Amino acid sequence: MASVLKRDTAFENIPSIKAKTLRINLNPDIYGTFAEIGAGQETARHFFRSGGASGTIAKAMSAYDKQFSDAIYGVEKDGRYVTQPRLKTMLAHEMRLMEERISRDNNPDRLFFSYANTVATIDFSKRYKGHGWIGIRFQLDPDQKELDEIILHVRFKQNEARLQQETLGILGVNLIYGAFYKYHKPKKMLKYLYDHIDKDTIEIDMINFSGPNFKDVDNRLMSLQLIKNDMTDAVMFGPDGNNLLPAAVLYKKNILALRGSFRPVTKVNLDMYQKSYDIFVRDSAVNLDKTIVIFEITLSNLKASGEIDEQDFMDRAELLCSLGQHVMISKFQEYYKLVEYFNNYTKQRIGLTMGVNNLVDVFDEKYYRHLSGGILEAFGKLFFKDLQVYLYPMKSPETGQIMTSNNVKVHPRMKELYKFFKYNGKVMDIIDYDPEIMHIFSRDVLKKIMNGEDGWEEQLPEGISEIIKEKDLFTKKLIQEEQK
Repeated sequence: MASVLKRDTAFENIPSIKAKTLRINLNPDIYGTFAEIGAGQETARHFFRSGGASGTIAKAMSAYDKQFSDAIYGVEKDGRYVTQPRLKTMLAHEMRLMEERISRDNNPDRLFFSYANTVATIDFSKRYKGHGWIGIRFQLDPDQKELDEIILHVRFKQNEARLQQETLGILGVNLIYGAFYKYHKPKKMLKYLYDHIDKDTIEIDMINFSGPNFKDVDNRLMSLQLIKNDMTDAVMFGPDGNNLLPAAVLYKKNILALRGSFRPVTKVNLDMYQKSYDIFVRDSAVNLDKTIVIFEITLSNLKASGEIDEQDFMDRAELLCSLGQHVMISKFQEYYKLVEYFNNYTKQRIGLTMGVNNLVDVFDEKYYRHLSGGILEAFGKLFFKDLQVYLYPMKSPETGQIMTSNNVKVHPRMKELYKFFKYNGKVMDIIDYDPEIMHIFSRDVLKKIMNGEDGWEEQLPEGISEIIKEKDLFTKKLIQEEQK
């Protein structure tokens, strides 16, 4: 028995792509279609090459011509082809054909799947590297009516279409293999997607799991894994908890970003957002219908004790989503990197809402020593566009003085540089703030929650304290530490 288990374990962990495709091909129940648009039949090719594909592949196709593609899948509302809706249309269409054409009476044990990708590889000028949507819709039980689905978005980093095609083919194999054999370990499955792929060649910046076998998977946590595993620089999720593609959300938008730990989100955070938003949308250059607000948390802000506490992250996410906010997790410790990232997707107005302490840090040279141009290079990237900083005042704990842009203390060497940006209107004070809440700090509220003290409830936005109490947020870590 031991030898059998040993062989089975080894078979489970065979790393080669051929071994993965062969294992699927030799499984008599797995049966599906491949629809690949934009980068050739790269995934299906691996299954054909390994042998035994006739028992696995019902159909492999590409509808490269747009008219043919529209004739098969219909026309998308936005008329685009490399999009998530297009991918979902492809998956649904191919699965429906499978169920219509393959008799269940003759194939009672078949596990159907449809794999699809819609991709744009690098262009001739090599200025646009390309991207694509990849997904699989599948069943793990022949009687399963509601299907499982995994959808992800990738960005290519290679400079040759041929190399991008090869990478896409390997990624497709890893996805199909993971769907059937690693579905019960979604976090590990994310890492397995990079089997035989160098992380420098492709970026995965969004993934969503859905279906009965993923009912316990929180896509926000999967989003965090993408950052932790160095698969991407930033991820986003919406109020519903589903991951969003940053490029799609930010494209040609006016962006107002509020950075914080939100541990937990307080009345001060909400006041900062509401007051800066009112100023932002009054700008004649800002189209309200093309404006998005982002609550952003840096990866360093998630490392409360040196390591990322996933439960702590989920507690913060729970509250921000309950307020109906879009949340971004990024690796950008410096503000100029965040603005650079936004500028990849929009040329519209960008606003940053921050407190006095944050502004002081922005003018601290130590954060820019790694740049050849130092702080001037960083500020060139930060302020070269129509960037506006909305400054929320702070009450000095020593003097009780209200600190604003007019009396903020930056390093003497930075004073003239600060004046330049101040006088050119890049820093704007929020003047209609609520003075009654200036004493509220997230760290103090958190301490009271974790110590079981009273009096913190009124310092949070309406409904937030009830959620914290109902779901025991921010207390689990303390309980675990006490039990050790």
